[in-house]
Amino acid sequence: MNAALRKALAAAQLTETDVAARLGVDPKTVRRWLSGQRPYPRHRWALADLLRSDEENLWPEQGQATEDSAPLSEHAHRVYAHRWQVPREVWYDLFGKAEQEIGILVYSGLFLADDPGILELLGARARGGVKTRILLGDPESQPVQQRGHDEQIGDTLSARASNALLLFRTLLDTDGIEIRTHSTVLYNSVYLTEKKLLVNQHIYGLPAAKSPVVEMDRVASPAMSSTYSQSFELTWKNARQVRK
Repeated sequence: MNAALRKALAAAQLTETDVAARLGVDPKTVRRWLSGQRPYPRHRWALADLLRSDEENLWPEQGQATEDSAPLSEHAHRVYAHRWQVPREVWYDLFGKAEQEIGILVYSGLFLADDPGILELLGARARGGVKTRILLGDPESQPVQQRGHDEQIGDTLSARASNALLLFRTLLDTDGIEIRTHSTVLYNSVYLTEKKLLVNQHIYGLPAAKSPVVEMDRVASPAMSSTYSQSFELTWKNARQVRK
């Protein structure tokens, strides 16, 4: 628990909801910060300014050094019980820090496609020279339709894949972005850069949003990361290119 942050909120007479509204985040995110999770820099600065406190008083560097040096395991840096629990800023951090490549392998990925900020970020990184490849499930393919039935949502997944394709397609005007559709049976959704991977497990009977996500550092765990990146490349090789 971050006792210093909790005390500062009390002194400022601010609730979790107040802070969430001021910073434009979910109240659950604020609760995670109070539980000990360290915010990303832009949120630390905003919080320190809001609470009129020095950043180091709210998040001592010594404690963070210990936290940073102790990942969850040798291979997994962090695990989220459900994809919906992955903070929005984690997705922004993943794609925003890419310098060489971005890869997205999903059936629909509508939660990303429906976020204008994410689309803008992907376009900006591509214009900055980052090779960006997006692999979406073919809405008419048997695996996508079967996955929808497995999740007990019928044709909804095919519809979501179609919507995501329309939204992602707007990025094709940007050089460096390529989109393909696949008809592969996916056991995971994969989101990668040259630095990190986020792997969303697919569990029979549950939608991906309710399934676990594992975050991996590609430098710290090259062998395990390679397993997923190879799967991405194989799917890419056999996928069909989407035209403008």
